[in-house]
Amino acid sequence: MEQNEALQLAVTFLARSQRDDEPPLAIDTERVRESNGLLIAPYNSVQYLASRDAREQLLDCWPILVDLERRDVRFGTLDERHLWRNPSA
Repeated sequence: MEQNEALQLAVTFLARSQRDDEPPLAIDTERVRESNGLLIAPYNSVQYLASRDAREQLLDCWPILVDLERRDVRFGTLDERHLWRNPSA
C-alpha cells in the first residue's frame, strides 16, 4: 500500500476514534514516517499542531500504526514504543 493511502486510513481511524469530550485532533503530518513495514502517524490536538506550543500539547497520544502490507490500523502500545522512538529497531 502506498504511504498516501495509509495516511488516509490513519486519518479516518482517528476521526472514528475521537470522543465527543476531546478537543479536535489531527495527524501530525510533519512527523509521519515509515518504519518496519508500518506507517507511524503521530497525532495531537489541532491547537497544538498549529502552534507547537508545549503548553497546548496533549499527553498520552500514542501514534496510529498502519500495517502497509495487511492494511491493519490501530493505536500503538507501550510495548511498541521502540518503533517510533528508535525507527531502526
